[in-house]
Amino acid sequence: MNRRIFVIAGLGSMLLPSSAHAQATDKVYRLAVISPAIVSAEEIRTVVFPELAKRGCVEGRNLAITMHVGNSAELSELARTAVATRPDVVIASTNAGVRAILEHSKMVPIVMAFAGEDPVVTGLAKSLAKPGGNVTGLTNQATELDGKHVAQLAEAVPSARRIAILAVPPPRHVDSIQEMRRMAQALGLEVKEFYAHEAAAYGSAFAGMRQFGAQGLAIASAPEYVRDGVILGRLALEAGLPAIGEAASMARDGLLLGYGPDRVAFRRRAADFVARILRGVPPGDIPIEQPTAFEFAVNLKTAAALGITIPTTILIRADEVIE
Repeated sequence: MNRRIFVIAGLGSMLLPSSAHAQATDKVYRLAVISPAIVSAEEIRTVVFPELAKRGCVEGRNLAITMHVGNSAELSELARTAVATRPDVVIASTNAGVRAILEHSKMVPIVMAFAGEDPVVTGLAKSLAKPGGNVTGLTNQATELDGKHVAQLAEAVPSARRIAILAVPPPRHVDSIQEMRRMAQALGLEVKEFYAHEAAAYGSAFAGMRQFGAQGLAIASAPEYVRDGVILGRLALEAGLPAIGEAASMARDGLLLGYGPDRVAFRRRAADFVARILRGVPPGDIPIEQPTAFEFAVNLKTAAALGITIPTTILIRADEVIE
């Protein structure tokens, strides 16, 4: 097993100054992080932890942190190990991470940071406004976002009538593929999905896209694909495919388009959920949040290399144009 578990423990003083905690000066709170992707775990470490410190939760002083990071196949074991640390709260970076924790505990508070699938549809919460259980946090509603990516790609490259979808094999991305197919059908596009969950499998996926005669590529939302943006950008360009991904960074990495939530701003919000739970607020009483700030990037260097002229309607909406 190539599981990577990093454990950082801290001892210290009072957490989150308040009357409720005024006498608990020797309290050390335990936070566990579970993620099937190193990129998500690193974002949590570099973005969420500093925000927690601003709220009085200081790693190495009054906060003991364990990080449980591995691939999807290792999630159940990672979750078992995480629950064994008896955390006061768990940060889970995906729906799969949340479900893995729930396999081992129905009591530990869980903060999604963030999850792609709708937590209500998938049964993780009763509603966004009143989750009702032990799960709260952030959802980027990736299924809806992936459908929008198909529409944006069609607008940017109206000549593309045959669209490839890059997705992680089932059970992940089943709902996203369904939504992307629904959008493609509404736009009169032909689509076909190709699966790859790691860089070693990308080559065969792109070979299949060529055989399909793809004229565009919509990449489903996944932390692995954000991590591998440079690789995917190169492969898409070599295949002559205008492509769109879930993050503006993916356009900087070489895709034609990148659209999705402001990942840093969205991640920061997770710290507030953790702090409120450690203050004693039940997770089921904390509304689940969706992103309010989005980033849209267009790579004109890639467009030129592909011989594509980006419509003005796309350019005027872009937050960043890479020239």
